[in-house]
Amino acid sequence: MSACLIAKAPLRISLGGGGTDLPAYYEQHDGLVVSMAITYYTYVILTPGQSDEVQIIFADQRSGRRPPECDDYVWDTDLRLPKAIAQYFHITGGLTVFLACQAPPGAGLGCSSSVAVAMIKALAFWCGLDLGPAEVAELACHIEIDAVKMRVGKQDQYASAFGGLNCIHFSSKGVMVEPLQMPHEARESLEQNLMLFFAGSSLQSTSILHRQERASREDERETIARLDAIKALGSEMCAVLSQGDLTAFGELLHESWMNKRGLTHGISNEFLDRCYQAALDNGAIGGKVTGAGGGGHMIFLCPEARQPAVSDALTALGLQRRSFRIDADGVQVMEVSPRPGAPMLRMPSARRAAERLHIRVGG
Repeated sequence: MSACLIAKAPLRISLGGGGTDLPAYYEQHDGLVVSMAITYYTYVILTPGQSDEVQIIFADQRSGRRPPECDDYVWDTDLRLPKAIAQYFHITGGLTVFLACQAPPGAGLGCSSSVAVAMIKALAFWCGLDLGPAEVAELACHIEIDAVKMRVGKQDQYASAFGGLNCIHFSSKGVMVEPLQMPHEARESLEQNLMLFFAGSSLQSTSILHRQERASREDERETIARLDAIKALGSEMCAVLSQGDLTAFGELLHESWMNKRGLTHGISNEFLDRCYQAALDNGAIGGKVTGAGGGGHMIFLCPEARQPAVSDALTALGLQRRSFRIDADGVQVMEVSPRPGAPMLRMPSARRAAERLHIRVGG
């Protein structure tokens, strides 16, 4: 049997606290994000290559479709992020890395970090290292932020690596992932009352984050005040969700979006505002754009009885509804056929593996 390894990592929806995971903010003020991994995935397939090089192939490239132009380091023509990950592991010998993501570039679902998390988990396992979710997430942050110089925060990497519904805390001392405990019936109701719509790809997410980071770094009073409010609302979301109070959560979702859309220009626009108001007019309690802004997906908290009206209104405006559930597992190696000579899983612990890769894990 020829060697083969398949790994997958979920995409995410940020529900609250977005923007406070940027180093420019949390290193001074601490950050908090409420994030939910969802049942949309990035898949990575590793197979021995036909040459001595590492070949990286995207599903869209193989099918002949060119990804839209956008400021995303995964999908640009240089493939800077996937190449940086492959170089980090110093792979010797030929290897083919096939990547496929269930969402398009600019979807606002953390696609870039999901690619990083899945690829790191796969390559580490290929090299004989079984890294835990914290090690995978921190290494993804290191490569994206420090090596590739991407203007991103840390929430996406941790959401994808850990899976589930979490309150994620950020500080200069590290990252702490706190699983959000909800009554079972309330968790089921949350999934049933959330509506996800695709509003078209955002082609400027990195630019939006850059403007926001610069404002935070320069300690602009209005930006810091809005981020402080967004963080406080995220903390309130954690409290009401743990109590199963979905109506209060929807109201906080709305208030948080009103703050976030004012952080910098480009987060919202006339079309997104019209879609948002249409959802509220037809019964949604609150909602937001899922990523940095400018497009991507919109999510709403809406009672089931009002969902047909919201769907009709937003479909008429050109949005497409997407069904999903909460992913509980995070990044996983799904299938392995042994690579001859590979010391698979001989490291006694993930932490020793992290030490070998010089990863600093926040606690």
